[in-house]
Amino acid sequence: MKFRFQTSTVVLGLLAAFAASAQSQRYTVSDLGTLPGGSFSQATFVNSRGLVTGIATLPDGTQHAVVWYRGSILDIARHSPSGINSGAFAVNDWGQVLVQAETTSSDPNNENFCTYFTGLACRAFVWQNGVTTLLPTLGGTNASPSMINNRGQIVGIAENSVVDPSCPGQPAVTGSGPSTLDFEAVLWAGGPHQVRKLHPLHGDSVGMAFWINEVGQAVGGSGSCADSILPGPAVTPHAVLWENGTVTDMGNLGGTVNTSVPGIGTIALSINNRGQAVGAAALAGNTAGHAFLWSKKLGHMFDLGTISGDVVSAALSINDRGHVVGLSSDADGNPRAFLFRGGTMKDLNSLVPPGSIYMLIPYAINSNGQVAGFGVTSSGEIHGFLASPCRVDTADDAWCRDEWHDEAGERPRPFLTQDSRERIHHTMHAGVLGRFVGQP
Repeated sequence: MKFRFQTSTVVLGLLAAFAASAQSQRYTVSDLGTLPGGSFSQATFVNSRGLVTGIATLPDGTQHAVVWYRGSILDIARHSPSGINSGAFAVNDWGQVLVQAETTSSDPNNENFCTYFTGLACRAFVWQNGVTTLLPTLGGTNASPSMINNRGQIVGIAENSVVDPSCPGQPAVTGSGPSTLDFEAVLWAGGPHQVRKLHPLHGDSVGMAFWINEVGQAVGGSGSCADSILPGPAVTPHAVLWENGTVTDMGNLGGTVNTSVPGIGTIALSINNRGQAVGAAALAGNTAGHAFLWSKKLGHMFDLGTISGDVVSAALSINDRGHVVGLSSDADGNPRAFLFRGGTMKDLNSLVPPGSIYMLIPYAINSNGQVAGFGVTSSGEIHGFLASPCRVDTADDAWCRDEWHDEAGERPRPFLTQDSRERIHHTMHAGVLGRFVGQP
């Protein structure tokens, strides 16, 4: 049944509470750069102290897990007992970094679980101060971590040992697969990082968890092996909340999932410490999806829409002030970063100085309002970025001193090469893209 939405006092009150001010907050943005000789990077998370995790390539295209801090980059893959490719996806305030990395062992099912296209198994690790700890699976070959809170609780995805005949025998549109084993949303907690399954909805067989807040609420997706796609971008037919041993269906925006289009599904991707969750949900017809906001108080998904002129959006992160970041895409799947604040969605590129890196996809926003993601440089390369509100960034430049009296205004979307598009697809941990120009 299609959900029907009506503006209510609950919705209006919730959106009003999000707005500390109706005025636009200006930002400065830093190009985080790459490893020496590399040409590609993505920032995946920023913690409250400004420590940024991500992925950067070497000259030969190999992906390495990296951490950025105050202009410096640390290649943590060089200090990890793993295979060739890896990525860092989150870090808590204690410096515990979540790493997805190949092992040196072949995947017996050749599932390409982490889209590295090498035939090697992929596992989840915790890295801290040069020491790497392997996280267990549920008996299967592969696992991938998503988020860690300051209590050391970790959520992610892990395979079990169940051979599922409903799994697709061909690779997914995003490159992962073909699938053989069921995968589950998991919680790693306790010593030494014991693994526990987060059960999917009744009638479903697989799940994925993408975020856990400081009170232990986790969000993600639930479905079957036939109708769910692993990152990236990940999709499932149902967005869910796990809390106190129970799983809750968040509802929908009229659709479910479309496994033939990258990123069109219904999935929750972030939850703040106030229990407000965001994600992406397919619209009726399953050919497009919109960013959504959900909370128990609200009682259903609230459609955040898109930036004017766009057709697809996804909310990827929400902080405790209720500020949301995500991507908004045109009909050809070309994304741009948005900030939803004060009940209004704005192009984040209009809030930074002209000539800055063009921000495509923002993965995280921290308690200080800093945003981490990736964008396009003036030379056409894909680089990670960190955007900081002027109240956080101490740079005393004309932009932050408001000597520019107007916002930067709408900037033209940059041209993305086919190589850049393919790299984005194969390194995205979560999100919604729709169809890129030039794709079948």
